[in-house]
Amino acid sequence: MTDWPLLSLTTFLPLVGALFILAIRGEPQVVARNARNVALLTSVATFIVSLFVLGNFDAASAEMQLKESTTWLPGTNIAYTMGVDGISVWFVLLSTFLTPICILSSIGAVETRVKEYMVSFLVLETMMVGMFCALDMVLFYVFFEGVLIPMFIIIGVWGGARRVYAAFKFFLYTLAGSVLMLIALLAMYFQADTTDIPTLMAHSFPQGMQLWLWLAFFASFAVKVPMWPVHTWLPDAHVEAPTAGSVILAGVLLKMGAYGFLRFSVPMFPFASEYFTPLVYTLSIVAVIYTSLVALVQEDMKKLIAYSSVAHMGFVTIGIFSMTPQGVEGAIFQMLSHGVVSGALFLCVGVVYDRMHTREISRYGGLAQRMPKYALVFMIMTMASVGLPGTSGFVGEFLVLLGVFQVNTWVALFAATGLVLGAAYMLYLYRRVVFGKITRDDLKAILDLSPREVAMFAPLIAIVIWMGVYPPTFLDPMHASVAKLIDNFELARAAADGLSVAAR
Repeated sequence: MTDWPLLSLTTFLPLVGALFILAIRGEPQVVARNARNVALLTSVATFIVSLFVLGNFDAASAEMQLKESTTWLPGTNIAYTMGVDGISVWFVLLSTFLTPICILSSIGAVETRVKEYMVSFLVLETMMVGMFCALDMVLFYVFFEGVLIPMFIIIGVWGGARRVYAAFKFFLYTLAGSVLMLIALLAMYFQADTTDIPTLMAHSFPQGMQLWLWLAFFASFAVKVPMWPVHTWLPDAHVEAPTAGSVILAGVLLKMGAYGFLRFSVPMFPFASEYFTPLVYTLSIVAVIYTSLVALVQEDMKKLIAYSSVAHMGFVTIGIFSMTPQGVEGAIFQMLSHGVVSGALFLCVGVVYDRMHTREISRYGGLAQRMPKYALVFMIMTMASVGLPGTSGFVGEFLVLLGVFQVNTWVALFAATGLVLGAAYMLYLYRRVVFGKITRDDLKAILDLSPREVAMFAPLIAIVIWMGVYPPTFLDPMHASVAKLIDNFELARAAADGLSVAAR
């Protein structure tokens, strides 16, 4: 173990880099080059520090680890408290892993206001990492909402033609749900006289209060996931966002809602979670089937992948509320896999968009002839998205179906249709873009992946295959924390059943 405040270092190191970038002066070209270099170095350094977090993590322990705590607001029980367990530690790694890849992908793609762009990305990284490390509800809320600001700026300034509309839609949707969460947070503070998350997990809220609190949190987390029918902001945000913005949006921001369910809804409101499980199952099944069918008819590559994200996150919410070890671990694994795979798919779209300046599927075809390396990368990520055995996508989806099958076979059956539909729309996309004959003159001169782009995809491919071939690396650190979550849920459910029997 180490005495270093590793979590605070990981969280705030990107802010230090952002301050360095703000201090850069000189010719526009020099400023842009230096801003890129500082952002890349800072994000790589942050990832290295986050590896020390994983290295000092005890996989056998279910407790919060590497805890840091100091008084934040005197006179209240609100403190600056950080810590990770087997659930959150992987999301810290996911955030720090994807950020340098996003910055690398932006070189050449973003040429205007480069300094401000890099600052926005580093601030975004701080907010994401801080949210997954926060062990105080007020601190969590600050980071949770803080993510909106740099993402709003990234979409609104460097996005496509309808970027302002998409940015405001993203901001208003996510903010509206979070206002209800803030009210619930205040109610919990007055009920339990603390905002410490581990303490609140052990606190027994009255059953009637649990229902209202769960709904308030659900309003916020369901929009972030996003669950059907509050998913409509996502395709617009993805289509208009720059490539790196789409990567981080799909890779990390969609995981915030599901993480909220695992950290708050299930452990703090077990009675309400069980009560509303049929609702979650219904919305998730609709998301899996409906958005897969919508993806099948898309003509824009980004929109197709955006709708596929909603379908994949439907699997995640089904797994979480199955409340079985396989289901919950499968949901977490699926989130990690989806973060890497969907991020890589958006990068694949970005590669051809940078060359052709269009995302229309009909404008492509026959890319395998001119771009064999690109075709290989795109194929690996398509197979992972479909859930081919040997890739990360298979493990998460299989575990989710295994877990939910023990609880409800009908839910497992309907969810499994998503696998068939997923194969249909992804293979349809791949065939139309990569195979066939090149008929357009502009495609005959298209260039294959550059060394920078190969460096960008290499770690993503390595992780996808590693997760698919040897999943225990990622599953073992989760076991203790997931087992504790389910045990506490079962105990609370048994206690609630005892109370209802006594009331009769």
